[in-house]
Amino acid sequence: MRRLAATVVALALTASLAACTSPNDRLTDLYESGSNQGFISGDGSFEEIPLAERGEPVVFDGEAVDGSAVSSADYLGEVLVLNFWYAGCGPCRAEAPLLEEVYGAVSGDGAEFLGINIYDGPEQATSFENTYGITYPSLLARGDADLKLALQSVAPIQAAPTTLVLDKQGRVAARFIGQLASASILKTLVADAVAEEL
Repeated sequence: MRRLAATVVALALTASLAACTSPNDRLTDLYESGSNQGFISGDGSFEEIPLAERGEPVVFDGEAVDGSAVSSADYLGEVLVLNFWYAGCGPCRAEAPLLEEVYGAVSGDGAEFLGINIYDGPEQATSFENTYGITYPSLLARGDADLKLALQSVAPIQAAPTTLVLDKQGRVAARFIGQLASASILKTLVADAVAEEL
């Protein structure tokens, strides 16, 4: 009897989950299949996207932790690293010093960084930035449906950490799903994007 009840519950859950779809369903399928096409599993590995295979520019605007307005247009002509994070995320805390290290190394060379805080309010985000010495700005996405909508086609918004390297036209040139493994890999990808002739 217990087995029958468990089977019925499992089938009901499967049916209800199957009814739910999202723009990241492709990500789930690729993750489950172990495919390296499109998105990469959240193990800190990365993919570099050839020029000919890049999609449309990522267009967004939002409010930064300090209350200022920030837009993708502010970064056109520069390489932009987007990092999705939140204060309670262990891997986000672990990679924060690496991100700040790379930012310090490349910020004067045609590259900028922008965080996308997916859960926190300004107080929590500011505390995190102070604790980990983060000097680049972050947008607050928690209550910003338009910002989430603008970014969901290029990153799994609820998966943190995720890091994107956008080229000078605002297209995704590289993608990390999971914790950044080393500063040197990100520095190399950023340098490659800065050196590109578009």
